[in-house]
Amino acid sequence: MACALLFRLLLLTALPTSSQGNHLGPTSRLRYSTFLDPSNVIFLHWDFDLEAEIITFELQVRTAGWVGLGITNRYTRVGSDLVVGGVSPDGNVYFSDEHLVDEDALEEDGSQDAELLALTEDAVYTTMRFSRPFRSCDPHDQDITSDTVRVLATYGPDATLKLDWECTFVKSIFLLQIVHPDDLDVPEDTIIHDLEITDFLIPEDDTTYACTFLPLPIVSKKHHIYKFEPKLVHHKETMVHHIVGYACGKASALPKGISDCYGAHPAFSLCSQVIVGWAVGDTSYQFPGDVGISIGTPLDPRWVRLEIHYSNFHSLPDVYDSSGIRVYLTAQLRKYDMGVLQLGFFTFPIHFIPPGAESFASYGLCKTEKFEEMNGAPVPDIQVCGYLLHTHLAGRTLQAVQYRNGTQLQTICKDDSYDFNLQETRDLPSRVAIKPGDELLVECHYQTLDRDSLTFVRWPSTVNEMYLIFLFYYPRNNISSCMGYPDIIYVAHELGEEASDSMEGMMATNKVEWTPENIKKAEKACKEAQQTVIIKTIDELVENTTGWIPEIIPALRGPCLESSRGKVEPQDRTPAGFRAAPMALSGSSTATPRRLPLTALLFGLGVAQSP
Repeated sequence: MACALLFRLLLLTALPTSSQGNHLGPTSRLRYSTFLDPSNVIFLHWDFDLEAEIITFELQVRTAGWVGLGITNRYTRVGSDLVVGGVSPDGNVYFSDEHLVDEDALEEDGSQDAELLALTEDAVYTTMRFSRPFRSCDPHDQDITSDTVRVLATYGPDATLKLDWECTFVKSIFLLQIVHPDDLDVPEDTIIHDLEITDFLIPEDDTTYACTFLPLPIVSKKHHIYKFEPKLVHHKETMVHHIVGYACGKASALPKGISDCYGAHPAFSLCSQVIVGWAVGDTSYQFPGDVGISIGTPLDPRWVRLEIHYSNFHSLPDVYDSSGIRVYLTAQLRKYDMGVLQLGFFTFPIHFIPPGAESFASYGLCKTEKFEEMNGAPVPDIQVCGYLLHTHLAGRTLQAVQYRNGTQLQTICKDDSYDFNLQETRDLPSRVAIKPGDELLVECHYQTLDRDSLTFVRWPSTVNEMYLIFLFYYPRNNISSCMGYPDIIYVAHELGEEASDSMEGMMATNKVEWTPENIKKAEKACKEAQQTVIIKTIDELVENTTGWIPEIIPALRGPCLESSRGKVEPQDRTPAGFRAAPMALSGSSTATPRRLPLTALLFGLGVAQSP
């Protein structure tokens, strides 16, 4: 759809030059950046103010035409929120807050909630900087949240505003990153150590879990690992699905060589306390400045089990790999020793997800009441500072919810827009205290509309499923994992099938006709079934307990930010309410909103017409 750009100038009547608050301006440094396309034509900078709930974007595109940036979703581009702008051939700037009404057509929003900060064009780039609220009151605007956000960028070769999907790209980004790596100190005495598999011939199978045991660095005194990153060997296809380093306790007698982690040699599944991990889409992760993984003392692990999950879906032959994880350590000690607690669904007995499900919820319960007994010493409050979410291709949302004395306290972490290709360790905006006796519930929603057979929740394949949440916390204790699973015999009975043990229960699910009614019945039965909770320590001590899935009370959305430019119709107002756009602070360099007559505005732009 080609649009007359001069008409777009009329939109500027609703764009006062004021700021929406005390936020980043036209020349402020923006801390975060990434390319949005494979050819590195589109470059995005951004930053945000958590208190004011304002985010600022700067889009730089190698074009002499118009540019656009917005938010879309997993399923369709229709309804995408898109801010467009450019410089017309006569040098005038145009800028508008719009949305896609279909695959090819844009329509301006009734409320203009994006504020233009700068828009320039030179011989190489068109650059547009603007700000917008995390959540406006315009129903056509997508919210900026702590979830994964699918950022849409597009551009044209000239001033004709016409969508071209070959010039349109979508990239999943975690926009509200709490800590930027450049803001963290790098100790001068850093030691780098690689934990890696060497020249491993990747089998021609679709799924391989390869494990080997490696020593941690030998140091003469206590050190802290403060950072880790993947060490990946690039092949024609991406074959490494995840890499995990598990700390080994003193009770473990370790085998040599490389073998299947969960195959014929059970010793290769020893060691279960995660200390470092990488999954698809992650880069490096540096711990907050007051925590680190302790090595070098008699209480610390000396060996790790390195686990690498390979996915060779095209059975490529003769592919050798030497991937692993690089760790950075220092003798400049942090205040706290860090631990990692693994939550989620225990993968045996096998759980299932029906085919054809729009949404199917699964749960894994953790009860911490046995932590002190199993730890062998009092367990202080667990202070959670970061997390990593992990599921496979059918996963859509994950969250970990905290309960105390039967009352829901808070959501510890979540992602309502999970992307398998962006699994990264993330910092919490504030630390969460877990007390002994608290219950932790992991909920995961799956979608299997594209599948015609059962999907199993178990370890091996990417096309099967799992759901795990890793909590990074301090001070470290000996608990490595706390995971639950439902009584599959009860579930089978609720579906009208006979079963006397777990294996018969799983076999019974293959007999069910998976209609929408039976899918809902299975989801309800899995939630109502008693959960077995399995708690494990670094020394392979295992204890079981039982519990029931508590209700999850959804968090209320906060108030939206009402724009001072444009109008939101009464029927579009959301129940969460409004908060007015803040005026500029007294003494700031930003003027109070002032509306200009159309004639004056057009004269100022040099486009007023002679009578």
